[in-house]
Amino acid sequence: MRILVTGGAGFIGSNFIHYILQTYPKYQVINLDALTYAGNLENLEMWKNDPRYRFVKGDIALPSIVDPLVAESDVIVHFAAESHVDRSISDPDVFIRTNIQGTFVLLESARKHQKRFHHVSTDEVFGALGPDDAPFNEHTSYSPRSPYSASKASSDHLVRSYFHTYDLPITISNCSNNYGPYHFPEKLIPLVITNLLEGKKVPVYGDGLQVRDWLYVEDHCRAIDQIIHRGKIGETYCIGGKSERENIWIVKKIIELLGKDETMIEYVKDRSGHDRRYAIDFSKIQTELGWEPSVTLEAGLEKTVKWFEENEAWWKNIKSGTYKEYYAKQYGK
Repeated sequence: MRILVTGGAGFIGSNFIHYILQTYPKYQVINLDALTYAGNLENLEMWKNDPRYRFVKGDIALPSIVDPLVAESDVIVHFAAESHVDRSISDPDVFIRTNIQGTFVLLESARKHQKRFHHVSTDEVFGALGPDDAPFNEHTSYSPRSPYSASKASSDHLVRSYFHTYDLPITISNCSNNYGPYHFPEKLIPLVITNLLEGKKVPVYGDGLQVRDWLYVEDHCRAIDQIIHRGKIGETYCIGGKSERENIWIVKKIIELLGKDETMIEYVKDRSGHDRRYAIDFSKIQTELGWEPSVTLEAGLEKTVKWFEENEAWWKNIKSGTYKEYYAKQYGK
């Protein structure tokens, strides 16, 4: 099988490529990534000389790049997206282009060549939960609250429409907050870890009582594996970590793991439209495909902290921006 992975140089995409190449020795992977701010080929350095892996630098919104790659692939697993909520608030244009227009281009090519299409989405499309509300599931109404989540909701609807209108063999997954190796350092968990390793204070939005359901990235990759091989065409699957925690709990746990103290916490003004709680009911994928998370939050945080401690050069290259200079020389701007 040949899998086209869009956004494969990003956090979840690169972990998925590692997972596929390690799990299926006969599979091939094409990684299509534009190498924007969160794309980093250092994530996949170990595969660069493996004949089963090929990297293509390109924009998913350009049919001339997308179409030939879709034509030679068996399955498209679509991770590529602008994903940082803060960035979507300050600069929403690129979110519309990548997350909506880019998905449309991929769908058109998949329709032309009748290829299996899996779309990776987020729980943020469902909006926010109150403290006593039931977790999101596959029947939860969409209620996006930021340009990011609105653009992802739009792409979900597009993908679903191609199944109903054109019989395109699609599946969709909506996952909770991922964490683990290769996580871009501006996100909460890697930001806390790297700031503490550098002796810097850790910013916490508002009162820090926002609740998220945390999913270790390798568990997410296993879930997508099950969906693309055994999932029912046209269906959506919610993927959760069974690990609801307040942001401040996460921060304090990492402080504890690194032997620091809570004076490193700096409370800052909350961001606009900050959703209070997300949680996922993953009973459908558990019942139908036998998947459930295998890594507890405590164990996953320990593994993640250890990975960042052992890969200092990786995250320091990102924080300094030196990896961008390398790509500019190799691939152009």
